[in-house]
Amino acid sequence: MAEHTKDTTRVIAGLKAAVHNPNVSEEAKGHAIERLREMGQSVDVAPQETPEKSSDQQEGSRVLGGYKATLSNPYTSEEAKKHAEEVLRAAGIVGHQDATDEERETRVLAGYKAALHNPRVSDAAKEHARQYLEERGVETD
Repeated sequence: MAEHTKDTTRVIAGLKAAVHNPNVSEEAKGHAIERLREMGQSVDVAPQETPEKSSDQQEGSRVLGGYKATLSNPYTSEEAKKHAEEVLRAAGIVGHQDATDEERETRVLAGYKAALHNPRVSDAAKEHARQYLEERGVETD
């Protein structure tokens, strides 16, 4: 079996991304900075902006998001799904409801329409969105 080697450039890029990601814990950021320094990389660390949510709220949102993901994971046991649904119900999130095919299609179309008006979306992605919408008979502005 061939040995898989990591591309150092990609590892460095991933570590730098972790350092600047507001969703990464301070402990993980510290580890990433340490690894970057070990690899001979300089690390520019900007002061943290004050998040809109407290870290406790963010953690709670991530936990609940994990329970939501559990419900749709095909590899999760029925027992785990039942527990996740109980936790979500206790948090005030009503039981798991799958979107219908029509609802999914509406959301996809809305996403492509939003991409057309988003200044962060590349021209190539906007063109893809435009083509997708036109193929489905949806007017683009």
